[in-house]
Amino acid sequence: MSRALILKFKHGGKLALAPLLGRMMASRIQLEKGDAPLIVPVPLHRTRIWHRGFNQAALLAREVAEAGKGELKVDALIRQKRTPSLGNMSAKQRHKALAGAIVVRANAREAIKDRAIILVDDVLTSGATSNACVEALLGAEVHSVRIACFARADRASQA
Repeated sequence: MSRALILKFKHGGKLALAPLLGRMMASRIQLEKGDAPLIVPVPLHRTRIWHRGFNQAALLAREVAEAGKGELKVDALIRQKRTPSLGNMSAKQRHKALAGAIVVRANAREAIKDRAIILVDDVLTSGATSNACVEALLGAEVHSVRIACFARADRASQA
């Protein structure tokens, strides 16, 4: 069922699913008292946004923030390198394709320094995209990074 929802949302243009999916994600995020993380979506390259018309992770991140799980910082990360679609790649190929692709936006460095981050994405497949984001965030001296995603891809499909 989660596969059908994500595919309709991400590739079927069913943007109206964002509030439902985001609320479902937010319900699983536990915050400590006084915790005020920044909610940061996984970035898409600008050509992918132009083609698709939206960044699904940003839509989910907005819903997670609206559910009271933190402050939205939609532009903290940028995908500076256009990467091919990762869908049919092995985990090793994904990691190689993402090398140096994601960085912290220069004007966001001060805002994220020493902050707890919740990194939001729609699907965690091999972890290559999340790892690239986490590496960039930790390099900018954030306090910590937690990953929130709506679905986890079947490990058997990640050959």
